[in-house]
Amino acid sequence: MKREMSADVKKLRFEMEYRNFSANTVSTYCDCMMVLEAKINKPLHLISPEELKSFLHFLLIEQNRSVSYINQNISAFKIFTQDVLKQPWDGIKIKRPRREKKLPTVLSVSEVENLLSNTRNLKHRAMLMLMYSAGLRKSELLQMKPKAIDSERMVVSISQGKGRKDRQSILSPKTLEILRLHYQMDRPKTYLFEPQGNPGASISDRTLDHIVKKNAIRAGIKKEISSHT
Repeated sequence: MKREMSADVKKLRFEMEYRNFSANTVSTYCDCMMVLEAKINKPLHLISPEELKSFLHFLLIEQNRSVSYINQNISAFKIFTQDVLKQPWDGIKIKRPRREKKLPTVLSVSEVENLLSNTRNLKHRAMLMLMYSAGLRKSELLQMKPKAIDSERMVVSISQGKGRKDRQSILSPKTLEILRLHYQMDRPKTYLFEPQGNPGASISDRTLDHIVKKNAIRAGIKKEISSHT
């Protein structure tokens, strides 16, 4: 059951929306602060830095949450403190935990070719080819609309990417060919890639991750990969 948003968290949401944070970031930060309020059992404006640190320690040690998630909590609390309560942050100085330094998983060109050739579903292959060739983030792919494909200039227009900055990327000829086949077959209504039987909707993050992992297994790729890989 979804928690009801408190007055403090609503103020945080308003501030972040006003500052043009992405919808995903607003949702994530507000969810973090709702969990914090529920755990401490106080409204956000009454939670002390010491109580926040105790909560972060609980997340890190007891729940084994990622450093990235801990930092999201700190950032959300900082925005609320500075921009909603108009209080100085310098005196609080909540240090961020050190990140583990891990080498990223990287696919070779042959592994990518193998992955694409073993992706039998046309729409799924078009998704993976576009994401790979244009260097798209997961959210950029899933929110892309047909008009973003410019076949005359052979570019892909990407709106509201990381940092809310529009950009362009290359459109490869092979990818354009399969995108045209996909468009002729699916005739998407709103988004370039839509769930079967649900026109006008966007495919979920979880579905895209499942597509990548399923076809990686079919291609015999042993590495643990994700959409980001």
